[in-house]
Parts: sequence; structure tokens; C-alpha cells
Amino acid sequence: MKIGIGLPATIPGAPGALILEWARRADAGPFSSLGVLDRLVYPNYEPLITLAAAVGVTQRLRLMTTVLLAPLRSGAMLAKQAASLDALSKGRLTLGLGIGGREDDYRAIGIAFGARGKQFEAELALMRRVWARQPLADDVGPVGPPPARQGGPEVLLGGYAPAAIRRAGRLGDGYISGGGADPNQLQQAYRLVEEAWTEAGRSGRPRFVGAVYYALGPDARSQGAPYLRDYYGMQPQMAEGIANSFPATAEAVKQVIDIFTGIGTDEIVLWPTIPDLEQVDRLADLVS
Repeated sequence: MKIGIGLPATIPGAPGALILEWARRADAGPFSSLGVLDRLVYPNYEPLITLAAAVGVTQRLRLMTTVLLAPLRSGAMLAKQAASLDALSKGRLTLGLGIGGREDDYRAIGIAFGARGKQFEAELALMRRVWARQPLADDVGPVGPPPARQGGPEVLLGGYAPAAIRRAGRLGDGYISGGGADPNQLQQAYRLVEEAWTEAGRSGRPRFVGAVYYALGPDARSQGAPYLRDYYGMQPQMAEGIANSFPATAEAVKQVIDIFTGIGTDEIVLWPTIPDLEQVDRLADLVS
């Protein structure tokens, strides 16, 4: 199983210089991908801009949104931004997409929260047309630039509702989980994705990517938990559950990697909870 690492771009107060150095060190390490999270109503860096900056300081890592809240963005503009990132990175972009579950993000941009699933599917279809260099209408020509990867960057879809999971099998190149997923439920989600994939008559197989928060070193849990309590502050019970259970020792991180390997995950992205460069080095030593 491949092992990616998240950027600390969602942790409040993380300076830009730290994020760029984090990306450099990750690129020199044993990791497969560099992940970034998305929120609107939160003091995080915007994911696509963050990955654009990471393009300039990395050479080999895949650049992955884990996940991007697609309905918060215009489909045509998102397709153009993704194609640009894919071209600039020479085909290294993986676009993890979802709809999210926080109403304030949608209220902030004036989009109906309840219509986000239907809007998402329409957006996906439009993005595929853009990447295929097709006109969007009789009087609207193709939107460029062309992505490096024919047909557009790899697209992984997230979500926990059955409809969202099946959508990944119908419309995505695979499925990506969030950081609070239970491995047993996740294994069931994988099977549902595979069923939808087969029913849609698709060849090959979907790719499965998992995501888990982590912290390493002395007092790792006490240092990492405050960020999680803040990030999930609108859902206090969920916040406490994640803050008290995320892997915060080398043994716990290894165990999580083994569990995700056992259920058939192709890649796991470990999201940091402490904005300290030692977290890159500690994880690199652990997975090397």
C-alpha cells in the first residue's frame, strides 16, 4: 500500500514557509502523495492555491485534494484550475472531490445546501466535457488548457451516504474516505463502490484511498487534539471522538496502516495535527 502525507495547510496559524518546506521534505521522503483538506468557513489555506505553490517545490509526489468541496466552485472554473494544475505538475494531480456536511460553508457562498448532491453530479459531467476539449454550448468554445493526463486528472469521490458511495463507482476513478471512517464500515463502502462500478459496465477496478489523522513524538495526542476539537467544533461529540482516538504513537500508526492494508486500501494519506516539521521526519522514519 502507498503512503501519502497531508499538508498542515488546514491547521490555524501554520505559516506559508512551513507548508512549502513540508512539501519539500515530503518530496524527498518515502511518501506517494501530498494531501490537502478543504473548508471555506475556516482559517485554512485554499487547497488548489496551496497545491499550485507545492508544484514549484516538488518533483515526484502526487498532489491530492483530500477532499475538495466541488459544489462551492463553478464547474467550468474548477475544471480549468484542475487542468492547469495537472499540466503544470506534468500529470501529478489527483482530484479528490466531495460535497461536505457543513451548512455554513454553503451559506457563506450563497448555495443551497440541500441541492449540493445533484449540483455535484452536473458539475462532474461538465468537468469531463472541459477536459475532453468539448464545447460547453453552441456559442461557448472549449475551455483550456488541456490537462497532462488524457481525459483529465484522476478523480476520486468521497462521502458516507450510500448514494455518495455508489456515485464513486459510477462516476469516479475510485473512492476516498475521510479521517473519521471506521475500517469495518469502510470495507463495506469499498464493496458498494465495486458493485456500482460493475453495474455501470466499467472495466478495470476502482482505486481506494483512505485518510487518517496522526501525530508522533512526546505528548503527541495532547499537542494534536486541540486542532481537531477546533476543526470539528460544530460537532462536539464527533470532535471528541476523533481527538481521543487518532493514532498518536508509532505503534498506533503502524497498526492503522496494517488495518487499511488488510481491507484492500490502495493508498493511505496521513493528515498531520501538529504543524511541526519533525512530524514529516518522524513519519518518514516510521514508514521507510
